[in-house]
Amino acid sequence: MIGSRVNDILIFMSVIDKNSFVAGGKAFGLTRSTAGKAVARLEDHYGTRLLNRTTRAISLTPEGEDLYRHGMQIRAAIEETETTLQNSAGAPRGTLRIAAPGAMGRKLLLSTVQRYLRDWPDIQIEISFSDRVENVVADNYDLALRIGVTEPDQGLIMRTLLIDRAVLCAAPSYFADRTRPQSIEQLGPLDLVYFGTHPERQGWHLSEEEGVWNRVSGRSRLRVDNASALRDAGLAGLGIVLLPRLLVEDELANGQLETVLPNVSCGSIPILALYPQRKHLEPRVRKFLDLLFKDLDRFRQHRENPGLTEPPSVTSDPA
Repeated sequence: MIGSRVNDILIFMSVIDKNSFVAGGKAFGLTRSTAGKAVARLEDHYGTRLLNRTTRAISLTPEGEDLYRHGMQIRAAIEETETTLQNSAGAPRGTLRIAAPGAMGRKLLLSTVQRYLRDWPDIQIEISFSDRVENVVADNYDLALRIGVTEPDQGLIMRTLLIDRAVLCAAPSYFADRTRPQSIEQLGPLDLVYFGTHPERQGWHLSEEEGVWNRVSGRSRLRVDNASALRDAGLAGLGIVLLPRLLVEDELANGQLETVLPNVSCGSIPILALYPQRKHLEPRVRKFLDLLFKDLDRFRQHRENPGLTEPPSVTSDPA
């Protein structure tokens, strides 16, 4: 009902602008009679006369002047919305809100963010770097990165950005007075640092042969809920950690960490983008996703064929 009344107000304003029911109605593709009925409906609704009518001219009553003044605000808002939406059909603008896990998010996102801000000057970006799983819809995020999710939340679209391998690793100092394990069973007496806090914590499933997975039950005296802290615990010699290879490949390369049970499969970890299910995805989200997917595809190709592709744009994580 409000929508039809807004339309009547716009017709009423057109009649005033053209100083004619005929011309005012024609601007909306309407007859003089239909334009007259729109004004009459408004007068019935508000219980007052809006126009003074003579055979030669029409003029506004004081109540009509009030309605016309408020109608100008309505028309301006509609015109502004039209302009905004038409412009947004091509170039991204506005604020892009992203939720991402701390260490992994910084590693994957920052170089893409740098390029995106450079290419689109009308964009602002807000990022929440946290290992807490955000509610994408309720917290009004445009996009979220998740690690290891297999089923998206209701109402979300899920897109796989990258598949990473998990790796068991520890600092060489941890084995200064301990024997390195040669099998999954030998992990039992060692210190396993888990991701997560009570009542939820990471469970490890490892495989020594194709298709056979074993749940690891070992000693765990330390649990953390932050991937950067988990990596730091490994670097400090506090025990064995299980992390995406992406987060520890630099430390493995320079010898700060070493792989534990290198012949054991620790599984793969999907890195996913989730965003609200909408008929038309906003340009700011669509173009950022396309750029991120392209950057991570280059990273994947470089990792698989380091001599054949250009270096990846993924940044080193400073924390």
